[in-house]
Amino acid sequence: MHTVRNTLVVVDSQQSADLVLHRARMIASATRSHLHLLACTKGNHHGAYLNDLQGTLEQQGYSVSAQQAWYGSPYKTIIAVQQAQGCGLVIKQHLTDNPVVKALITPEDWKLMRYCPSPVLMVKTDRDWTGGAILAAVDAGSTDVEHRVLQSGIVSHGYDVAKLASGTLHMMSAHPYPMLSASDPVFQLKESIQGFYRDQCKRFQAEFHISDECLHIEEGPADVLIPYLAHKLEAVLTVIGSVARSGLSGALIGNTAEMILDTLDTDVLVLKPDDIILHLEELAAPPLTSPDDIAASAWPYNHHNHHYPRS
Repeated sequence: MHTVRNTLVVVDSQQSADLVLHRARMIASATRSHLHLLACTKGNHHGAYLNDLQGTLEQQGYSVSAQQAWYGSPYKTIIAVQQAQGCGLVIKQHLTDNPVVKALITPEDWKLMRYCPSPVLMVKTDRDWTGGAILAAVDAGSTDVEHRVLQSGIVSHGYDVAKLASGTLHMMSAHPYPMLSASDPVFQLKESIQGFYRDQCKRFQAEFHISDECLHIEEGPADVLIPYLAHKLEAVLTVIGSVARSGLSGALIGNTAEMILDTLDTDVLVLKPDDIILHLEELAAPPLTSPDDIAASAWPYNHHNHHYPRS
């Protein structure tokens, strides 16, 4: 988080910008990050709205730019601008999706969390982060290098935010129920499973100064336990990873970050493994040639749209 130098802030004239701008100002103050405001809409009728927001932030001492753009859908627009501007963080307000619509159509915020190469901060509450609990949710049972790197990134970002907000960092991992038929004896008993998970967390505890009281190893499904523990701790932010599944795999298995987005009563910071980030950046590279998309992006300057996977 402390390395972010350019932050993309998604604003909407139909919604109050107070929530996202409050988070953006806090992060910019701590990281000296430039703020790039984006309105995802066709035409240029949001110019006055963006100018007002930009002027207010500049009067408060922030480095700010603003843009209105449209590349076929909100998530494609956000990712295209994130890539063009080199933003290391996207901040967007999340409104709870209609359950019926969500069952039929993949929500735009889910697509953004899947395909955006940079971390995405979904703002859900107006609670002050100062002095609050920050929950870093990891899968300590995954011991391959890529997952360990992702876990380290999750805890590291949680640590940075806790330091920024003078809060307390908590780390949690859900573990499976014991299976007597498991080939590995470790996974046949609850006590041995918990011991294994705690051992996997020791390095993170030492590196990020997490006490045993702030380490939570719980039995059960992650999509149930993470919101439960976040609520119990009265956490202000949950940091979680996403494997960016799409297509049939995403529909059948789901992504924990997506499954808990609406059930969490905290803000949510979503990260991805490095290999997936590289893949998503490659997907964002080819230009879109639709005249409508290019014309709609002309305010305040022209740049190309990108292809993204369908889901």
